[in-house]
Amino acid sequence: MKPWLLLPPKFAHDLSPLGLQLLTAFREARPEKWRPLIWRGLHFENRLGIAGGVDKDGALIENWWSLGVGFVEIGTVTPKAQGPNDGKIIDRDPATGSLWNRMGFPGKGIAIVRENLRDLPLDRATPVFVNIGKNRTTPNEDAAKDYVTCMREIGDLADAFVINISSPNTTGLRDLFKPQNFEPFLQEILQARNELTSAPPLLLKLSPDLEDEDLENVVRAAVRLKLDGFIATNTTLARTPAMHYPKEGGVSGKPLAQQSKEVLKKLIGLLGPDRPGKLIISVGGVMTPEDVMERLTLGADLVQVYTALIYEGPFFFSRVARHANENPL
Repeated sequence: MKPWLLLPPKFAHDLSPLGLQLLTAFREARPEKWRPLIWRGLHFENRLGIAGGVDKDGALIENWWSLGVGFVEIGTVTPKAQGPNDGKIIDRDPATGSLWNRMGFPGKGIAIVRENLRDLPLDRATPVFVNIGKNRTTPNEDAAKDYVTCMREIGDLADAFVINISSPNTTGLRDLFKPQNFEPFLQEILQARNELTSAPPLLLKLSPDLEDEDLENVVRAAVRLKLDGFIATNTTLARTPAMHYPKEGGVSGKPLAQQSKEVLKKLIGLLGPDRPGKLIISVGGVMTPEDVMERLTLGADLVQVYTALIYEGPFFFSRVARHANENPL
């Protein structure tokens, strides 16, 4: 029984933080233990975490720890607070196992996120990644400044940053992948990161809608500029005939699985067998414990979920841990 699926999608979304707090009120903040990983000095007790978009302001990190996650990605975080896009912003379709959203980076802004991160225990249960973006009113020619602002504000509190230019829900954002925009944009961000005392790793979140040539150009440029890793993938603008969503906004869940896996395979092929120390995280259409293991088998270092939590519930992490420990490599 999944009573939350009986609620209207927007109401369930708005109610979920309270539900999570009540569910974890008396649970210990402790990750499940299976197939640990150490990367760049970060210790992951397991390979499964939450994707960006689940905890936008980092207000519920300890609650997610209580459910056994191996790492947490918060955000997307922008310099200034902003609300969601106008109109309908979220919907779901159980028949296709999909979720649609056109939220557009709503959040309370970087200052509130800094306060939330400072409130965490010094001995964190898991690594915390921060997904950063630009405010929707910032033109693309100034976009890098928003990302730099976020990094400078919380560079001492983030274990890694995720650069998000792949969301389909901020008008024109994906234009930053274009060759004439991408390298100058990324160079400015990397230079600012290198000036931070902590110099946390930088990951790029990829779009599943990039053409093969564009994906190759982006990956090769990112490697040349010494980016630290990739997340594959964000939501898609693609639709199947069974879907009745608006053409705007991104779709996640089961229909995204094949696209996301194809991008993962292409990414690994582009990086080559040794992958020069690059971290690869797979997300998109991961709906079952078997899906998690498949992504790891395909070559991902870590896996993330979002839509699975809506359809399978908050104890998904425990189910995956049980499956992993019963089916060791």
